Amino acid sequence: MKYIVLLMDGMADYPVKELGDKTPMQAAKKPNIDSLFKKSVCGLVNNVPDNLSPGSDVANLSAMGYDPQKFYTGRSPLEAVSMGIDLKPTDIVFRCNVVTVTEDEENYEDKIILDHSADEITTKEAAILIEDVQKHFGNSFLTFYPGVSYRHALVWANGPESYELTPPHDILEKRIGDYLPKGESGKILGEMMKKSYEFLNNHPVNIERAKRGLKKANTIWIWGEGKKPSLESFYKLHGLKGSVISAVDLIKGIGICAGLESIDVEGATGNIHTNFEGKAKACVESIVSGADYCFVHMEAPDECGHRHEIENKVKSIELIDEKVVAYIVKELKEKNIDYRMLILPDHPTPLALRTHTRDAVPFMIYDSTNEENFDFDSFTEENAAKSGVFVEKGYEIMSMFVK
Repeated sequence: MKYIVLLMDGMADYPVKELGDKTPMQAAKKPNIDSLFKKSVCGLVNNVPDNLSPGSDVANLSAMGYDPQKFYTGRSPLEAVSMGIDLKPTDIVFRCNVVTVTEDEENYEDKIILDHSADEITTKEAAILIEDVQKHFGNSFLTFYPGVSYRHALVWANGPESYELTPPHDILEKRIGDYLPKGESGKILGEMMKKSYEFLNNHPVNIERAKRGLKKANTIWIWGEGKKPSLESFYKLHGLKGSVISAVDLIKGIGICAGLESIDVEGATGNIHTNFEGKAKACVESIVSGADYCFVHMEAPDECGHRHEIENKVKSIELIDEKVVAYIVKELKEKNIDYRMLILPDHPTPLALRTHTRDAVPFMIYDSTNEENFDFDSFTEENAAKSGVFVEKGYEIMSMFVK
């Protein structure tokens, strides 16, 4: 038996007026997923403990079978591992986004955050900006590292550990002065953020982006602090060897720390304009090559939720159904491989809120050897709730999945 997880980041939602009061999962045409759903065990799973923020870091750890209360040490260290940064136990690591803020206000504190991804800036453009950020602020204890698109890292050697930081996607359309880093150590971070606007807003990269009708990446935003992670191996916990496939450093980092192979797919972007087919093929190739387990992470629904792109959120679900699920099912059937497939989001990213919530999310577990039909014919939040199945501790879903 092989085990495949399809993690559709941020897919769960609330009813949307523009969709006829349906959720994107209800509105999407997903015949392949729904066909599997008729033969699947389903329910709701709570991936986020009450005392932790509903981030993709915590929720994906849960979905991979790790108790975040035991293993979570912060988001950014996981990303840093994927980026190949050699961390010391005393290092403090931060996520450093390049974001878009309004330009009209004289005072930095009065500016409004418009986009946590700066129109999903390209990795090449962002690398140039982060290189300049490093020139301005880098020193013997502060180092900025370029990542993918808008996602980058800051390492503070022997840094202090207490901060009050806010994810930029939580404060879209809000005045940034109310959410700047707090505390003595936070002042240092806040000053760098403020000064970064002074040279990034009219940076040649941003001038060219503005000419193309794209948002400027005109300030850095620092958040998501943590220390070097230490995960037990996935094989030790679950008795399976396998791989992780994702475009984002966070998920790659979790996989690497778990002892899984991190597979890079050319053209994988972390948004709706990604190589879905490549991810599906990489999954099948991994399974055929001997992996027991493959965790396929797809960021597109989450990004569409943050950006309030209603049609694209529906479309992202449909593309995953058409280009990922259909291919994997077809290939494994032709190769006569028995498998179980767990499909779920990590957390909701409601279009109305443009950020994550801690609501329980729907899940389905399909077993290719099962011929029994169950009660529901469409994978939705509502049908999953009607099943009456509720997994209170998200990491325990692995005991249902892996048998």
